[in-house]
Amino acid sequence: MGGGLLAGFLVILWRGLRASLRMRDDFGRYLALGVTVVIVVQGFINMSVVLGIMPTKGIPLPMISYGGSSLVSTLALLGILMNVSEHAG
Repeated sequence: MGGGLLAGFLVILWRGLRASLRMRDDFGRYLALGVTVVIVVQGFINMSVVLGIMPTKGIPLPMISYGGSSLVSTLALLGILMNVSEHAG
């Protein structure tokens, strides 16, 4: 399961960076980059805490950990990233 989870976050990172590089206007480029960094860094910090590499921070794992407000904000960010990716071409 850990490998699949890591692969999922790497796909989000790849698609977000790809959308950021293909975007023509600066706002869309920085928006895609910011959303991608927020989601991926949050996931990697949580995975590092679980593996014992970092001290406990209390950051939930995006789309996996229980929590209503975290899930809603993560899904909203992914929706924004999908919209930017669609307009990037």
